[in-house]
Amino acid sequence: MNSRVTAVLVIALLISAGATYLVYRVMAARTAQGPGTATTPVVMAAHDLPIGTLIKDTDLKTAPWAGAPPKGMVTKKETVIGRGTIAQVWDGEPIMENHLAAEGAGAGLAATIPAGMRAVAVRVNDIVAVAGFVVPGMRVDVLIAGTPPGSQGPNGPKAKTLLQNIQVLSAGQNYQKDAEGKPVVVPVVNLLVTPEQAEILSLASNETRIQLILRNPLDNAPSKPPGVVMAALFGDAKPPAAPKVRVAAAPVKPPAAVEPPKPVLVPAYHIEIFNGPQRSEAKFSAPLEGKK
Repeated sequence: MNSRVTAVLVIALLISAGATYLVYRVMAARTAQGPGTATTPVVMAAHDLPIGTLIKDTDLKTAPWAGAPPKGMVTKKETVIGRGTIAQVWDGEPIMENHLAAEGAGAGLAATIPAGMRAVAVRVNDIVAVAGFVVPGMRVDVLIAGTPPGSQGPNGPKAKTLLQNIQVLSAGQNYQKDAEGKPVVVPVVNLLVTPEQAEILSLASNETRIQLILRNPLDNAPSKPPGVVMAALFGDAKPPAAPKVRVAAAPVKPPAAVEPPKPVLVPAYHIEIFNGPQRSEAKFSAPLEGKK
């Protein structure tokens, strides 16, 4: 009984092994005939490439890519060398066309500026700049604080949101000189703005104090904060005085011209007098009406 069971088990094992081998050969043949086995050499980063890097031959390497490479993936080194990166590329990551600046644009910060936009350096306070609070790619709002021009200042300085949802290009430090001519390190943030916003920021940075406020990158809805004055923080804000409206005086009509009285026509009487051969005339007026 045991020998028969053993024989059946051995035969079953041999049959299953043969079937497994046949399935393996069929799948291997299909895989060898399929299009997935073809590879294409693609260009990859040999090490981390920060934004603004001018790519050299030593920064690149080639590796096989199974199947057809995706659209935009670089397959030739000569199309990459000498161009700047406008996005972070990690070690071993394939180089894409959207990672690179246009040919001839060079490297550095200027290569990351899109057409029609401008980069404006804004000096900020130490609290915003430290601890990596502001990094490239983040979105910020720009607040200003100061005394409005022409204001008599009953409510004190005012804070107002100047620009919203502005992209940060870079954040770092810059060297400036103090009153004694000594170099000092100041935090500087480069913002991506339109030419009109660049003019606004230039004036605001010279005449007011600027504060950057971080915002969620997914929060793109604009808001309309009214701004706040110093007196409102203490509950003593006075309502703005109503503007004085000047009422134009009604034009004065000149007095009507007084017509001179018309002369009263008095009828005249003409009498001829005959005294024999002599003839004479006499004239007299009739009495005015109303007079006795």
